[in-house]
Amino acid sequence: MQLFYRTYGQGKPFIILHGLFGISDNWVSFSKKIAELGYQVFVLDQRNHGQSPHSPNFNYLALVDDLFEFIDEHELENAVILGHSMGGKVAIRFALENPDYLSKLIVVDISLRQYPPRDYHLKVIRAMKKIDFSIVKNRKEVNTILSEDIESPRIRQFIMKNLYRKEKDELAWRMCLDAIANNLDEMFDGIEPENPLDKPALVVRGGKSDYVLDSDLPPIKIAFPQAEIKTIPNATHWVHAEEPELFFKYVYEFLID
Repeated sequence: MQLFYRTYGQGKPFIILHGLFGISDNWVSFSKKIAELGYQVFVLDQRNHGQSPHSPNFNYLALVDDLFEFIDEHELENAVILGHSMGGKVAIRFALENPDYLSKLIVVDISLRQYPPRDYHLKVIRAMKKIDFSIVKNRKEVNTILSEDIESPRIRQFIMKNLYRKEKDELAWRMCLDAIANNLDEMFDGIEPENPLDKPALVVRGGKSDYVLDSDLPPIKIAFPQAEIKTIPNATHWVHAEEPELFFKYVYEFLID
């Protein structure tokens, strides 16, 4: 699948994979700062997200294959791969299966374990599907309707990054909501490594998030013996958005080490 991507800078390859409901645009500011360190940064829209193609086939096997095709097509060697949430699971799976294709791994607020279904994701999808774009014509109206189900203004703004002008007077969602909803359970699958990754790894977790618990750390250290674990105390699951300076500091220190 030909994925849409944004690229910044020149130098060693650095690939960024967003999370569920995310989009490459979420990572622009961070990407530009990484590019200044001598990297060519590639920020991908994963399938069914952003400007990448839609497909009913939506699982980690497909997402990892997409990443492999992208790296192969662009002839990228020894890339640093960073993934957040769903993107972190893609990065982990790819790294364990293809260790020779990367130099370092950065995982943002996700562990290897299987997660129970999270009703909140379905709640977000239902809220997005409530929008009738034949009637709703501007972002303010979209925000008002979303606020009926999604209390957090920050999460609403995150979701509304997916809006675009399908026609001059018609908004639409970029992501394929049906494909995501139909395969949502697969996004919570666990990972059982056959062999550890003998490469430098960094795991950054939010202190107020329940995605990477203390009990998740021993399996992470088994899978990634060289892993550094960093906790950002005041951050939830959206570590990079809530504490961007501290998040960048940890990534920077990991890259130059």
